[in-house]
Amino acid sequence: MKLCRFTLLDPLPNDAARTPLAGIIESSSVFEIRGEPWGARERTGRKWPLDQIKFLAPSVPTKIVCVGRNYRDHIAELSNPVPKEPLTFFKPPSSIIATGEAIVLPPVSQNVQYEGELAMVIGRRCFHLRPSDDFRDYVAGYTPLNDVTARDLQKTDNQWTRVKGFDTFCPLGTVMETEHPSPETSVETFVNGVRKQSSPISEMIFSLDVIIRWIAQVMTLEPGDVIATGTPAGVGPLAAGDVVEVSISGIGTLRNPVIARQD
Repeated sequence: MKLCRFTLLDPLPNDAARTPLAGIIESSSVFEIRGEPWGARERTGRKWPLDQIKFLAPSVPTKIVCVGRNYRDHIAELSNPVPKEPLTFFKPPSSIIATGEAIVLPPVSQNVQYEGELAMVIGRRCFHLRPSDDFRDYVAGYTPLNDVTARDLQKTDNQWTRVKGFDTFCPLGTVMETEHPSPETSVETFVNGVRKQSSPISEMIFSLDVIIRWIAQVMTLEPGDVIATGTPAGVGPLAAGDVVEVSISGIGTLRNPVIARQD
């Protein structure tokens, strides 16, 4: 099942307001549901053609927890050591943008790079999972994410808050797929139509199960929270005028133009 958050485009129907809505995508329509995509998913009876909506990011998280250095080929290309345990960091919710919205290059960085990733969206409160707990019961769905990074600043900062946290540095979406991905599910990134990254998630060092259990040992994950699971090899720079796409097989594609900040 593919879920989304959206607003309606002009012209608005008489009984509609430009407020965030949630829905189930079937064929060329979205069927509106009450509440958020990770909720009960009760249909309201209204539906909209996809060409009459604007997609929003599929989640409004309290936090975005990211896993670094989770593909061996990416570790090798940056000459980093292989972590013995999941390496985690945060991106602020203020960095989220939806598909179609622009990644803004900050003047302070001369080397902003894309990192295409598979993201998990939490569906129910999750803390200290027992060995008998199935982590999939706590996941509402899966979606593409671009962990945009100021690579030059990453080489000078001792921690990654700044290099990962600029506004617009977390494109997310377009849709959220509820079906659990197979090991063959691929993460691909394209810049101006040229494929730059491609890897199955089976190449992860730490699996989705290990990642969510590791994080839940430390902090309570709330419904809507996002976990980014790492990027494969092939990361590279973005320039104003580029269009970057992150595509997850069986889920969908996240597409964002790149612009320079105009102060």
